[in-house]
Amino acid sequence: MKTSNDHPSKILISACLLGHAVRYDGKGKPLSHLAIDRWKTEGRLVTICPEMAGGMPVPRPPAEIEGGASGLDVLEGRARVIEITGGDVTAQFIEGAEKALAFAKDNGCDYALLIDGSPSCGSVAVYDGSFSGRKHAGNGVTAALFQQAGIAVFSDRDINALVAATERSEPSY
Repeated sequence: MKTSNDHPSKILISACLLGHAVRYDGKGKPLSHLAIDRWKTEGRLVTICPEMAGGMPVPRPPAEIEGGASGLDVLEGRARVIEITGGDVTAQFIEGAEKALAFAKDNGCDYALLIDGSPSCGSVAVYDGSFSGRKHAGNGVTAALFQQAGIAVFSDRDINALVAATERSEPSY
């Protein structure tokens, strides 16, 4: 967390949450919230799509972490990220996570607001690898790497918790 002598913490946000058409289906998933508007005005948001940073195209086949595993399992070599077509995109997901982490660190991000459910950005739940629409508790590859690096990760459904966390850590003048 930043000390009272520093500028307010920056927040890395999934590009799709700002409406950028970067998701696998070529769409965005904009999140409307007063805090996002305020953080934009304050210049505190840092935007990236880890999957695109890893070299993936838009649109692209849906991908899930195999076998009900999590992002940490992928990072530790125990699971892969597989497209619905059968393609193994594990390397792209790891590369994207590493680039997103470097970007977050370079920009002084203490927090990340990531789209839940994604095999990259999910922080509460991810799809189970069966491509049947079933989710299980777990995180995506980028969320797991951020958590390992000490960046506090929040899902789009937990934005109010992120607001509270940022307000607790900011200096009062």
